[in-house]
Amino acid sequence: MRKDKVKKLAVLSAAITVLLSQLVFAGEVLELNLRDAMERAFNTNPAISIADYEMESARADYNAARQSRGITIVGEHESSRGGSNHSTYRVRDDGTIVRTKGIGSTHSNTLTASLPIFTGGELQGTIEQARANYKSALVGVQRSYNEMRATVTNAYYDMLQADNMQKLQAESVEQLADHLKNVNAQYDVGVVAKIDVLRSEVELADAQQSLISAENTYQVAEATLNRIMGLPMDTTLKLQDRLNYVPYDKDMQYCLDYAAEHRPDLEQARQVVKAYEGALKTARSGYMPKITANASQGWYDSNWPGDENGNWSVGVGVTWNIFDTGVTRAKSHGAEADLARAKENYRDTTDAVMLEVRNDYLSLREAEKRIYTTQVALAAAEEDFYIAKVRYMAGVGTNTDVLDAQVALTTVKTNYVKSLYDYNIAITALETAIGEPMEFPHPITVEPGTNVTVEPKGEDKEVAAEAKSESDKAKGEDIAEDTAAVDAKAEQAIDSAEKTISEMQSAIDETKTEEVWIESANKEETAENNVAVAPSNALEHAETDIENASTAITEEVDNANAGDYEVEAGAQTVGSL
Repeated sequence: MRKDKVKKLAVLSAAITVLLSQLVFAGEVLELNLRDAMERAFNTNPAISIADYEMESARADYNAARQSRGITIVGEHESSRGGSNHSTYRVRDDGTIVRTKGIGSTHSNTLTASLPIFTGGELQGTIEQARANYKSALVGVQRSYNEMRATVTNAYYDMLQADNMQKLQAESVEQLADHLKNVNAQYDVGVVAKIDVLRSEVELADAQQSLISAENTYQVAEATLNRIMGLPMDTTLKLQDRLNYVPYDKDMQYCLDYAAEHRPDLEQARQVVKAYEGALKTARSGYMPKITANASQGWYDSNWPGDENGNWSVGVGVTWNIFDTGVTRAKSHGAEADLARAKENYRDTTDAVMLEVRNDYLSLREAEKRIYTTQVALAAAEEDFYIAKVRYMAGVGTNTDVLDAQVALTTVKTNYVKSLYDYNIAITALETAIGEPMEFPHPITVEPGTNVTVEPKGEDKEVAAEAKSESDKAKGEDIAEDTAAVDAKAEQAIDSAEKTISEMQSAIDETKTEEVWIESANKEETAENNVAVAPSNALEHAETDIENASTAITEEVDNANAGDYEVEAGAQTVGSL
């Protein structure tokens, strides 16, 4: 009985241990936005701490250099005991003569104060060099924050992009799987050939491969963001933000001017030039004399602590290095070369920053244009895919048409998502390049085919919006009315297109009712041998109706797109006002 209890206790302990281990090693689920991710990275990433420590060290050096101009007070104590190497004779008070070596103790204390009066530029150069290094370290802290913000933002956007691609590939797999079901159904009744089934299966398998790759990319992006934030690699993240489109209203010249004043790299390069200017002053101070004022007070005695027999002195000392075999000259030449190198480095850094700003600005505008073009292409690709499916179901389209339309739709959606990703990444790169603190994205999502609405950024724009004149408001209302009218026209065009599609479907249904099926004697075996033979006149009539309907749909879609362009132009005009 006791052994059974021991066994049960052991089994229970093992079960509890396994359960606890699962709880410990199970990945945590964390929901956060971009701001939360940045705060976590700032608190845990070592790059920020390293920059802070470098700044503290530079500040201590600067304080030490400034205090070198003040008075220096040095206290000194010395105790010694000694005597003569040879014996000497000494007459005592009682007249006796004794031999002695004069052994005794001496204790002395000295307090000295000194003040540099003139150093030939040595102290001034040292202070300027330390000041420049301290300012460079301060800018380095801001630079580390900017770079960390960019790192976190890029990793955050990478994960959002990976999630979008994962969903897009899953949608593609679902579409191809549904199409394969339709192809199999038509193949079972003998409407289509086996090659359509095989081709559809190949396309589905290829889409599944793309989905697997997208899922792996998402997992890698999630682990990368966890590492940057200092979280366990297996932490499951749920991001609250989405890739949005927020118009960037600054022009290139503004970005170039802002970067020239605020880019941390340029400011650090300027401070390096100032630091080497101070080093040059320090090196050339060897040619000049140095004047120091000093005062001292001393005491000495044979008894410790030696505070008797005081004496004092006050004076001015001058030292001048008249000849040092060219050491000062060599140091001066080296400092001049270092200063020239720092100036060239500043010029090169300026050119590199200006080029980087131009490149990032142009990349941003390129991605912005691609957002607009892919929106238009996305609507057309969706309509093309729908028409291809309807034609194939009616027996007048081919399987290749459906698959090509599906691939085109997936490509357009991929381009749209990528353009949004590239745009947000370009904004991050541009703001980092000009030295502007990162702004968190506004919660505005642009869906395909919709207008862009943007919230004002900053208090300046809110004040400006409240200060608009009545005439501007009237213009805005007129444009809004025109926009509403265009919206009504677009809705009418869409309704007309839907009506045309309905008529096309009716024509297809009529064609199907006119089909003649040739049946064999054995009905149980005719499922795979049935052949649909439609009268040629009916098929020609159906094809003509479908082509006419497709043309009408294209015209209506073009009209709707034209309405969207007018709406977009009106919205942009309102935004400019």
